[in-house]
Amino acid sequence: MIWKKDFNIESLNSNNGFFGEYQNPFDIEFTEKGDSHLICKMEVTPKTKQPMGLLHGGVSVYLAETIGSYAANLCLESENKAAVGLDINANHIKGIKSGFVFAKAKPIHLGGKTQVWSIEITNEKDEMICVSRLTMAVVSI
Repeated sequence: MIWKKDFNIESLNSNNGFFGEYQNPFDIEFTEKGDSHLICKMEVTPKTKQPMGLLHGGVSVYLAETIGSYAANLCLESENKAAVGLDINANHIKGIKSGFVFAKAKPIHLGGKTQVWSIEITNEKDEMICVSRLTMAVVSI
């Protein structure tokens, strides 16, 4: 089990969740907590699409960084530490015009100064939409 903070899916989805009154403009919903992964979903709607009607690549990156940031911070023991984004990349594999996408965050490296996360975004048929790698810096707060 990688999680150092006590949490459940309901607490992540509430306004009293780990990040408090987190702004959620794309209605991301956490759906699963595994021993070493976290999953959330997001509906493809007009507010998440680019002009050609496909899921906007920037929204995919937003989704990846959101779930990766949550996961990274939930792996920290100290209340005096925070994980913040250092680098993110994304490969957009397949377009999607409607339905839901699911982001699954899994750690690649959980160090004292950095963390590296793999985030796979799939559609309802479990087809790859986007794959992202997120590097987080662990800083003192």
